[in-house]
Amino acid sequence: MKLTYTVQDNDQFDNLKELLKTKFNISDRLLLKLKSNNKILINNSTGNIKSPVKSKDIIEVLLDLEEDNSNIIPIKMDLNIIFEDEFLLVLNKPAGFPIHPSMQHFEDSISNGVRYYFDSINLRKKIRPVNRLDKDTSGIVIFAKNEYSQECLSRQMKANKFVKEYLAICEGNLKETFGTISAPIARKKDSIIERCVDSSGDNAITHYDVLKNCSNLSLVHLVLETGRTHQIRVHMAYIGNPIIGDTLYGQKSSLISRQALHSYKVTFIHPVTHEKITLVAPLFDDMKSILTRYFFI
Repeated sequence: MKLTYTVQDNDQFDNLKELLKTKFNISDRLLLKLKSNNKILINNSTGNIKSPVKSKDIIEVLLDLEEDNSNIIPIKMDLNIIFEDEFLLVLNKPAGFPIHPSMQHFEDSISNGVRYYFDSINLRKKIRPVNRLDKDTSGIVIFAKNEYSQECLSRQMKANKFVKEYLAICEGNLKETFGTISAPIARKKDSIIERCVDSSGDNAITHYDVLKNCSNLSLVHLVLETGRTHQIRVHMAYIGNPIIGDTLYGQKSSLISRQALHSYKVTFIHPVTHEKITLVAPLFDDMKSILTRYFFI
């Protein structure tokens, strides 16, 4: 678990710190942590970040710092892993599980299962979810295996280079087959959980296209440009087509016991290999059965 770079003949860096900031875009906070733990090497020796570098020098940044993750209780779970390497763990999360522990879900969050898994592979790292899903939304959740990976993917999200795509089954037929919902979202007055469209809220943009209609349902593909809490759920209710089963922004459904929303696809640049990664998570049986029964998919 490390970053490596060999100084090239045409490189012009004043010192090792400039190289690290330029080539790896390491934050000052992480750089200080790596420096204090002697995790920065030049030609296999501990490097001073103020030292000059020369052609053919081999720079290594070791990301194997052990961290305290005792704040999360390890609980054995059947994690549905769809991608894993030294730097990332990607899961297809079922509905009914929150990402983080809470007073109501102290031992049954996905983070509890990830902590157990990390222990099983002797990885002593904090639990770092990169993206978040509501408890009853299923689909892709990415966990960074180190601080550097988390920083890189967080920057991609802020720069709109991390693409998140969803599938939702909504009430009724949308007026337009495709479009963009641009409506600011704020916390609803006197509510800790609920959000609403309000001019005082944060900018929120959702792109959508209807994949298929049946008599009173629509299968909708959605892409988030922003990532506000409950964004898709609020936006679909706002245009009059709430997600079925969403009891907070719509109503109960006899077809499904939770909101029919699934994070099915993500595209991002790998923080270390710089490859373009596209991952797809299959639907779970509750949504799949609706597609089979009503949309003949």
